[in-house]
Amino acid sequence: MMFILSCAAALALPEKGIAQIFTDKNYVKISPEDKEADIIKKAANVTPSPRQLRWQQLELTAFIHFGINTFTNKEWGDGTEDPKIFNPQELDARQWVKVCKDAGFKQIILTAKHHDGFCLWPSKFTEHSVKNSPWKEGKGDVVREVAEACKEFGIGFGIYLSPWDRNSPYFGSMQYNDYFINQLTELLTQYGQIDEVWFDGANGEGPTGKKQVYEYNRWYNLIRKLQPSATIAVSGPDVRWIGTETGYGRETEWSIVPGDQMIPEAVAANSQKNVDFAPRDLMSDDLGSRIKIAKAKSLVWYPAEIDVSIRPGWFHHPAEDTKVKTPEKLLDIYYSSVGRNGVLLLNIPPDKRGLISDSDVSSLIGFRKYLDETFENNLLKSAKVNGNASKKTASLFDGKDSSYWKTGKKGEGHLLLNFELDKAQKFDVLLLQENLQIGQRVEQFVLEYKEGTSWKKATEGTTIGYKRLLRFPAVTARELRLKIISSRLQPAIAEVGLYLRPEGSGVQ
Repeated sequence: MMFILSCAAALALPEKGIAQIFTDKNYVKISPEDKEADIIKKAANVTPSPRQLRWQQLELTAFIHFGINTFTNKEWGDGTEDPKIFNPQELDARQWVKVCKDAGFKQIILTAKHHDGFCLWPSKFTEHSVKNSPWKEGKGDVVREVAEACKEFGIGFGIYLSPWDRNSPYFGSMQYNDYFINQLTELLTQYGQIDEVWFDGANGEGPTGKKQVYEYNRWYNLIRKLQPSATIAVSGPDVRWIGTETGYGRETEWSIVPGDQMIPEAVAANSQKNVDFAPRDLMSDDLGSRIKIAKAKSLVWYPAEIDVSIRPGWFHHPAEDTKVKTPEKLLDIYYSSVGRNGVLLLNIPPDKRGLISDSDVSSLIGFRKYLDETFENNLLKSAKVNGNASKKTASLFDGKDSSYWKTGKKGEGHLLLNFELDKAQKFDVLLLQENLQIGQRVEQFVLEYKEGTSWKKATEGTTIGYKRLLRFPAVTARELRLKIISSRLQPAIAEVGLYLRPEGSGVQ
């Protein structure tokens, strides 16, 4: 896919939109008079919008790169391809969706149009589409088939529409902005509910030899109007790109980050529409620590999506059939993305037949098997538990991220959870979750186990967020304790779990 971030300027917002910002829970203004304690308190109370929370709870989203490049064996087309080469005679969108759902994915994003401009739906605004291909005698619509399959199998459906169009003669002119809006409108009005709209910032030259000035605000306003529940990622206001395409997130990942890197600073209520809203320092190891937010002018909930392909390339290439990521590699990526407060966007490209290849299917099955075997038994569920702030700890094991351990403790401080198992058990994975509806607050924690009369460290970490998974050398113990060493206000711990990985599932 080769992600490109655009730094194009966005349109300024009206003053009335700026004023509305102070009612948003996913955005907060920092006053020059605010002291450090005030800023920390504000950060602790920034929470996701409903669409951001739904997106985070997906954990696993599948990207489907499919199009004219599948038939040219290229990653990027140049827009001069003949639509007649597009003919996936065995295309089965139900197979795509079933494979993804069986592997645990809860949403699919389809490349409705890539940089080559070829449309997987019969767009009225271009001839470069499936309507001029031999597939189904020009009567086919890949977008519709995938949308209907997602609805049938009960998973979310999203679309990727490349801003860059190397085929359109309008690219590089003001007319292209209307062209893009027309195509986006088709996708948002003809296929039922759209759960995510995914943009990259790709912007090279088109047939005119010019680059385009994108009207991001216009796109965002249209999406909010036609599909108000849709998440806009990652060159968008709801979700940010992690900064790499490796599948590996940061060890310390804050969903609350400074918003003052936007130009202009004004952000509309509950939508964060401006393209320049996005923090620029995407590659930094630290985006939201106390040091980072200390001089912020505003704070915003802007969570990270972590993308990677199951193959070396984003489109299917026969030569890569032997280079599909193994179940063990996918599992390592899962721990390092979903397990680091992110959502994993895994690309799974169908082949020229219009089917996901057996090698990809096999790897996904093995990946799902490892996950199921690892997390089927939480060793802490039968433990005696008590906490120094509250003994009402049942919510820690109810499987709900909407409940939490009500500590009742005001302000910051050390919190402690003690666990006593029925007998000594072997374990090597720690799971922690925060209730994001309260906020992301934990800054440092440690898990310890008792060996004889001494307490020893099993593992430790910084942020938790929606989910934190830590692997460590196996420990056998009966008594354990989880210490929250540092937190922004009292933490809202939703879930705690200890697990043992199955043999062969890979190492840390």
